[in-house]
Amino acid sequence: MAFQIQSLPAEAFAPLFDLSDKELTARNARRMIVMSKPGTPCRVSLADADIGETVILLNYRHQKADTPFQASHAIFVRKDAAQAHPAVNEVPEVLQSRLISLRLFNKSHMMIDADVVPGRHLGTAITDAFGDATVSYAHLHYAKPGCFAASVVRASAG
Repeated sequence: MAFQIQSLPAEAFAPLFDLSDKELTARNARRMIVMSKPGTPCRVSLADADIGETVILLNYRHQKADTPFQASHAIFVRKDAAQAHPAVNEVPEVLQSRLISLRLFNKSHMMIDADVVPGRHLGTAITDAFGDATVSYAHLHYAKPGCFAASVVRASAG
């Protein structure tokens, strides 16, 4: 089954970079300068930030549905990040290079299955998961820190 990984929208985070550090702290967010690479995966560009880049670390509510699986976690976004638009069945390098928790949800936003897979096998795992018609969408998390990475939806291959 064809899939498409979706990044978070750049416009949702751009205004944060105009806030002072005090204003960010009041929102439980922090401005940071990247000190090592890899290690700071941006959820807008779906790429690791480069050393010296400015990022904002913030809490993001990635599962907004009114179910027991409602959830949020810390994410990084890069200043002036180029919006990622992965092609159908494309798995960005930032996901291929890490251990990924694959969480599968039905149309009622209830998690119906989950797995942990090496990123290099993520495309196959998503394709296999979407072979189950009850799977409506998936969330990807970086398995070690547990933070949200991206969402996945069904796509047409043509």
